[in-house]
Amino acid sequence: MSQPRLWRSGPSARLSGQWPFPRQLTSALRSATPALLYGLRLWIAVCLALYIAFWLELDSPSWAGATAGIVCQPSLGASLRKGWFRMVGTPTAGVAIVVLTAWFPQDRALFLVSLALWGAGCTFVSTILRNFAAYAAALSGYTAVIIASDQLGATGGLNGEAFTLAINRVSEIGIGIVSAGIVLAGTDLGDARRQLTTLFAGLAAGIMAKFTATLQAAGSEQTDTQPIRRDFIRRVIALDPIIDQAIGESSQVRYHSRVVQKAVNGLFAALSGWRAIANHLVQLPDDQARAEAATVLQCLPPRLISLPDQPDPAAWTADPIGLHRICEAGVHRLIALEVETPSQRLLADKAAEGLAGMAHALNGLALLVAEPARPVPRGGAFRLHVTDWLPALVNAGRTFVTILAAALFWIVTAWPSGAGAIAWAAIPTILFAPRADQAYATARGFLAAAFIAAVFAAVIKFAVLPNLETFAAFSLAIGLWLVPAGAVAYQWRKAALTYMAAYFVPVIAPVNQMSYDTVAFYNTAMAIVCGAGAAALSFRLIPPLSPAFRTRRLLALTLRDLRRLAMGRTFTDWAGHIDVRLSAMPAQAIPLQRAQVLAVLSLGTEIIRLRPVARRFGLGPDLEDALAAVAEGRSAIAIARLKRLDAALARLGTTETAALRGRGSILIVSEVLTQHASYFDAGAPA
Repeated sequence: MSQPRLWRSGPSARLSGQWPFPRQLTSALRSATPALLYGLRLWIAVCLALYIAFWLELDSPSWAGATAGIVCQPSLGASLRKGWFRMVGTPTAGVAIVVLTAWFPQDRALFLVSLALWGAGCTFVSTILRNFAAYAAALSGYTAVIIASDQLGATGGLNGEAFTLAINRVSEIGIGIVSAGIVLAGTDLGDARRQLTTLFAGLAAGIMAKFTATLQAAGSEQTDTQPIRRDFIRRVIALDPIIDQAIGESSQVRYHSRVVQKAVNGLFAALSGWRAIANHLVQLPDDQARAEAATVLQCLPPRLISLPDQPDPAAWTADPIGLHRICEAGVHRLIALEVETPSQRLLADKAAEGLAGMAHALNGLALLVAEPARPVPRGGAFRLHVTDWLPALVNAGRTFVTILAAALFWIVTAWPSGAGAIAWAAIPTILFAPRADQAYATARGFLAAAFIAAVFAAVIKFAVLPNLETFAAFSLAIGLWLVPAGAVAYQWRKAALTYMAAYFVPVIAPVNQMSYDTVAFYNTAMAIVCGAGAAALSFRLIPPLSPAFRTRRLLALTLRDLRRLAMGRTFTDWAGHIDVRLSAMPAQAIPLQRAQVLAVLSLGTEIIRLRPVARRFGLGPDLEDALAAVAEGRSAIAIARLKRLDAALARLGTTETAALRGRGSILIVSEVLTQHASYFDAGAPA
């Protein structure tokens, strides 16, 4: 009986590859290398921060090590960006706690209430802001609580050392930030900019390909492109965190961050123009749709039409400035195109809108590929668009209640480590609040990570460290935990696992003269675990707003803004205002709901364009009469009144471009109202 192939041995087996195990082992080691390198970087950053803190003889070196562990993210851009915002948030917290202590030097109750209010306020701001700016606000909240817990001590009386403690904590955290930055900058070149370039080029190429394909397939051959557009919307929204990482890596991208934001808005504008063209073409007879689409296609640059045949986004990154100029030339041709019907004017204007958006996207792409001839948009102050105040208020209320509940528990039980428990309850409650429906799961993971870190910290502190005397030996000992924990955090990319590695250091609480007091250790560990448990419980008792509820509110608020616009309210940045709402849609929102927000963007833009046209031809009251029906949620009546307005413009007998453009806008408004009538009529009086 012959030997099974799996177990054959000898040179022939090795040559024929019948032993899969060495190959699998090599593949596993290759895939694990980046994770192990990150674990080593994390370990080196923590050790460097602790060494400097020991050398300066700071009273709590553990915060330097913990900060280095937190700042040391798997992505270089995220690490540098996080470190920068920690440099903003930490001094803010130090100033805040000094001021609060000065206001209530002898009143513990008022001090704790004011501290809870500060934490709630920071949570509120962190929910409104995005990405690492939100992190800075959260940091300002929980760092103030950490400093407060240090000066409250075991008895609860303020010890008058707020200023000194604030300076020490800011110094320790600053050391951790700088240490992590040095290690990461020296060992990681970063690839967020490259990733963003690839994603951006792919989106631009895909949108332009489908945009021109819609014009080429006008008539009976045209297919439904709604699902494709909705998928593009989702992908554009998903660029946000990658953009923030690229800003962290590159000072050039950070300095020109408005160019990147305009590029994202340009992709939304291209999608809006594509949507209007696709929806209008299906309303036309086949012959008319093909003829009018062909007229527009003749004005599109041939190079742009041929690019979609090249699926590689490299065609867009090779010469973004050249493509930018081609798009601008195409916009000018489409705007100047002489047409005879409102339908042709609509198609030409929406194609121009799409090309203009693509020009902004190419401008951003030129920045990402470091094109020296890149045109840089000027002007425009930063505007904060708040999508919804309610989630911020809920999160602020949860933080206020959690901090006060932890403080009350401490006062009632007189627990010596109760002040520390307040801090560790505040950290996840404030930090994870902006994560919305992911907050409870993350807080629960943080609790598990804190418990695991405490267990391993106990093993290393009492079984390993007492036998060691030098800092080098101490570093090797903590590396037994930090390197594998960092590797696991890199591999799984879970926030809680990152904290499992970072907060291992405060549990050990290393100082120049190590103390091996088991009671003090278990009190500290219990404070961390109990505080983390209180935070997880707070998210359970006062849960964030559900994704479905947030989506309904965003749709309702967006519709409310449209109705206000119809009633005459002006918006300084209508497109930016709605784009932020679109970006804030939860991941669980269905494609139709995102499409409804994009429809509001298109409808509002056309209303803004229609008003000066109607006033120019003396038809302002007729337009306002139609818009009043839009504001009341009566789409059918609004469409009928818009038809009368269109007839009035037609009776003028003018062939002016402004009149045709106005009639084209009327067509778009009518088509959008028809397509999403159930949404625009929501809440209308019976």
